[in-house]
Amino acid sequence: MINQPIDPFFRRFFIVIALLITLTLLYLMLPVIIPFVVAFVLAYLFNPLVKKLSRYVRRWIAIIVVYTAITLGMVMLLWWLVPTLWRQLQAAWEYLPQILDWYNEVARAWFETNTRIRLPELEVKGFSETLVDYLQTNYRFSDASTLMSQVLTSSMNFINSAGLIVLVPILTFYFLFNWDKRITSWKMAVPKAYSKKVIGIAQECDRALMQFVKGQLLVMVLLGIIYAVQLQLIGLELGLIIGMGAGIASFVPYLGFGLGFIASIVAGLFQFGLDWVYLSLIVGAFLVGQAAEGYILQPLLLGDKIGLSPLWVIFSVLAGASLLGFVGMLIALPVSAVLNVLFRHLYAYYQSTDFYKGRKQLDLFDKK
Repeated sequence: MINQPIDPFFRRFFIVIALLITLTLLYLMLPVIIPFVVAFVLAYLFNPLVKKLSRYVRRWIAIIVVYTAITLGMVMLLWWLVPTLWRQLQAAWEYLPQILDWYNEVARAWFETNTRIRLPELEVKGFSETLVDYLQTNYRFSDASTLMSQVLTSSMNFINSAGLIVLVPILTFYFLFNWDKRITSWKMAVPKAYSKKVIGIAQECDRALMQFVKGQLLVMVLLGIIYAVQLQLIGLELGLIIGMGAGIASFVPYLGFGLGFIASIVAGLFQFGLDWVYLSLIVGAFLVGQAAEGYILQPLLLGDKIGLSPLWVIFSVLAGASLLGFVGMLIALPVSAVLNVLFRHLYAYYQSTDFYKGRKQLDLFDKK
């Protein structure tokens, strides 16, 4: 019996159907896939440290040592940070009456004088009533049984999230334990004719990512310290929490500066009023922080490791935000660093082609 070749149309049709089914299954399994992705990323970040420690002890012991060190570090940080943040939040809550007074006496009066907008007067008691009305409207807390059902649903969601939090370290451990074997199997899967080039590009991407992550973490920590210390010295009672938040948010370019600056100005207005000396000091603190980030921290700790100009950095962040929202903003620069490496190799290949060197022309340009 002679084998009949498959019609190209049906071959493409089956390929499209297979891709659609695969994408649908991946979408449906997204809650299951996310913990594995997070664990893989954490394993990728922790592997260099585990690899160094595994020179002296067994790899599973090195993983446990890294886990223990990270856990102790987080506990010590929270031991110092939580009471301080609690005091800062209490201070912020105490400013609520002042905020309402400023709104009622200054903001409302300005709108009534200069525009046709008539803003309602707000009181602290009104806030609590508004909150109750919101809960009853959106969550339908009409009786105790409904309230308990909502609480139980929220509790189950919390248990599921807690389960994922417990699952991620376990998955990270297994990723780390078999990391070298997994990387070796991936290398062996690359076709022999392209293995040297593909592995070289992957190693270059790996170096760019690791250097970026290390440098960016240091920039975030140091920038948070710079902002927090300056705002505390100025006397801003919320200076610590705003400074640390600005440092953490600086992972996204210009976001930390923008959020921290606006929050500090608003907090300064409620604490000091229209005191231009304090407001100028707050502005100066963020200018110092921005100058330190742009001229000292970024060049020394990151330098040209990403290889992107400021215009491409801004474009990458905006494109990431447009495609994936806040998550896209977070991953915009690492993804751009990898794409930059791939583009450099692609451009180098293009320069080596006969078309670029003028030895071969397209038929379109040959026609007269």
